[in-house]
Amino acid sequence: MPSEPTAQQQKDLKVLAKFTEVWCAGQQHTGQQPVIVYQGLQPLKLCPDCTAFLQYAVKKRLCCPFEAEKPTCRRCRIHCYAPQQRALVKQIMAWSGKRMILRGRLDYLWHYFF
Repeated sequence: MPSEPTAQQQKDLKVLAKFTEVWCAGQQHTGQQPVIVYQGLQPLKLCPDCTAFLQYAVKKRLCCPFEAEKPTCRRCRIHCYAPQQRALVKQIMAWSGKRMILRGRLDYLWHYFF
């Protein structure tokens, strides 16, 4: 794992963190508290389950073996996530992506479809 994340890694982590925060609030998870999941991210209000998932996702993103030619995870030829977390990230991205677009965050359209 590199000591300093690349610009692309930082961008991906910010998107994933925001989507997870929207998911956690929208699903009305209980026990949300401000947490810092990664040093480069703003504090997020997440429940313990979403915090654990996001920590897992950050770890996997920072250890990606295809950094130079990284496709989106959906189009990757290997899958780093365990099946349960892979299903969860699909749910999070689909549900939160729609909410973010409806809130006027059109910049997420690109990430949502590609």
